[in-house]
Amino acid sequence: MQTLYVELGERRYPIFIGSHLDPQQLLGPYILGKQVMIVSNTTVEPLYLSHYVSAIEQLGKTVKTCILPDGEKFKDIEHLNLIFDALLEAGFNRDCTVLALGGGVIGDMSGFASACFQRGVYFIQVPTTLLSQVDSSVGGKTGINHPLGKNMIGAFQQPQVVLADMAQLSTLPDRELSAGLAEVIKYALLGDIEFLAWLEVHMDALVGRDADLLAEAVYRSCAHKARIVANDEKEQGERALLNLGHTFGHAIESYLGYGVWLHGEAVATGMVMAADLSHRMGWISQADLERTKNIIQRAHLPVACPQIPLDEFLAYMAHDKKVLDGQLRLVLMKQLGRAIITREFDVEQMKQAILANQH
Repeated sequence: MQTLYVELGERRYPIFIGSHLDPQQLLGPYILGKQVMIVSNTTVEPLYLSHYVSAIEQLGKTVKTCILPDGEKFKDIEHLNLIFDALLEAGFNRDCTVLALGGGVIGDMSGFASACFQRGVYFIQVPTTLLSQVDSSVGGKTGINHPLGKNMIGAFQQPQVVLADMAQLSTLPDRELSAGLAEVIKYALLGDIEFLAWLEVHMDALVGRDADLLAEAVYRSCAHKARIVANDEKEQGERALLNLGHTFGHAIESYLGYGVWLHGEAVATGMVMAADLSHRMGWISQADLERTKNIIQRAHLPVACPQIPLDEFLAYMAHDKKVLDGQLRLVLMKQLGRAIITREFDVEQMKQAILANQH
């Protein structure tokens, strides 16, 4: 097992990464009250729920569960309310812990519920997908979608602990594994050219589910995220770099309908659009753009999206949370492995980059 810490002063917390981890031993010290609400979904429930319920009950805790339907399209205010219903019906108090057992949707919704319930209760992340292990479970961003924009309603809520058990990836569908690899590739493109070279060597084995290599990819990704979050928790600056590909990607997700494309798939094509615009601006070479597309394709991810009317694509981009004072800011690549956030880009070139990567 490997352990990383997100350094946030008094709110510092560990990320445990390994296989067949013992939740009783690792989570016990971080469950501060007597009441635990495990939030999961209908896919994860039959696979892993009973293991966690019995482990936490053996710590002498009262455990209740809230099982939501599976999918991005349920990441909304109606389904968030089901978590509040469960907490209130159980009579849980301010010392309770909400434990998210699932992927990014469950983590985002559980975290947001924990931030709101009685103005804030304890929160634990047990991510069961590659994407949630390398990205969404770390850093405290929680929230739900709105018909007009993704992740528009939410809160910053750091967990007490993150438990990333690689053994749970054995049941993850191939498409979900690839979606997670999109966020792994993102860390390489935005700030670690050596990691990109490592991914180019090992991508076939990662797609083939080599457990040791996946654990290394999770560790390296979380190390990047932990460092950036510690420096800029509330996204006043550097943390925005973690949105590489996301402004374009969120527009694709929102237009197609939440859950039609997985978040990682949309981010993959979004990163191609960002690389294409970076190339048009003369920052990265044609070879760099091809290298970006190649690693994304080798992860079995899309490098182009369906035809989306340009005005609608731009309208969704205008709803992005990185819009400041009416000006869109994009994360682009000054060079491969070094991203910057900028408002200094040519809108016509941006439109060309969007249109060039549709099919």
